[in-house]
Amino acid sequence: MIRYFVHRGGRTEISDRLEPAWLLPDSGAVVWADVAEPSEADGAVLREQFGLHELPVEAALQRETHPKVESYGKYLYIVLHGINFQAAEHTFETHETDFFLAPNFLITIHDGQRRSIARVADLCGRAGHILSEGPVALLHRIVDTMVDHYRPEVDELEARLDAIEKHVIEDPAGTLTGDILAVKNDITSLRRIVIPQRDVVGRLSRREFEMIGQEMAYRFRDVYDQFVRMADDSIVFQDRVTGILDAYLASVSNRLSNTSRLLAVIAALFGPMTVITGVFGMNVPLPTLFGSPEYQFWEVIGMMVFASAILFTWFKKSGWW
Repeated sequence: MIRYFVHRGGRTEISDRLEPAWLLPDSGAVVWADVAEPSEADGAVLREQFGLHELPVEAALQRETHPKVESYGKYLYIVLHGINFQAAEHTFETHETDFFLAPNFLITIHDGQRRSIARVADLCGRAGHILSEGPVALLHRIVDTMVDHYRPEVDELEARLDAIEKHVIEDPAGTLTGDILAVKNDITSLRRIVIPQRDVVGRLSRREFEMIGQEMAYRFRDVYDQFVRMADDSIVFQDRVTGILDAYLASVSNRLSNTSRLLAVIAALFGPMTVITGVFGMNVPLPTLFGSPEYQFWEVIGMMVFASAILFTWFKKSGWW
């Protein structure tokens, strides 16, 4: 479904049908075509009415493209990814948004659930000056809103990382491997999302393309700086989670070593008992011991306790216990 916002004569109108006259260079109109859940029929409109090349249109319909910006002469094809702030357990799920930017129109293609586009569309319906600034300014407004939705997710990720780090330091006995690996996967996803988009916005901020003027380049530079900060955060988070995982595994290894040492000490303490019962374990009077068989039983028990006590004392002094 395509929804058209057209600004002409100082007014912004919303329509579900495109007038070819709006796209003429001398019409003075600015058109925003918002395509939600695109179909093949929508793709035909983009190719025939807007004159877009079939390759970027096909890529936009499939919505499986990495962030990038490409020039097709009279227009730019831009791919960015918006973050899903309401994803379960704050995992970094993203959804692609495709842009076609020309001097007199902007086309957005998405899955119909992009909050940033819904917010800007609502503003365009209430404030006519937004489209009057031109397609480039509209693109900046949408991208800037998308970036604003990243910050809460990054802050949430940092809070989760702080909580796990505190747990590892204060109580490493818990089972934290799954939590640590989940955060590590989220951080990897964040880097995979942010760094390519940083490069895309960086190209827009350097006036690499003629339709991006100096004023808009300054605005895109501010968005670029936000992506740079998030990319730096992702690198710091990656180092932190690696250190947390190493510390937790070292703690688990130490606890396993202590358990093995305890079992070895217990086995050694029972060693003399096993030897003594093996030597004196006959159900007959023992000629090497004193007294009657009733007293000899307690003499054997005493030897076992005495031998184990000597071993225990030796382990205690040597630091094994």
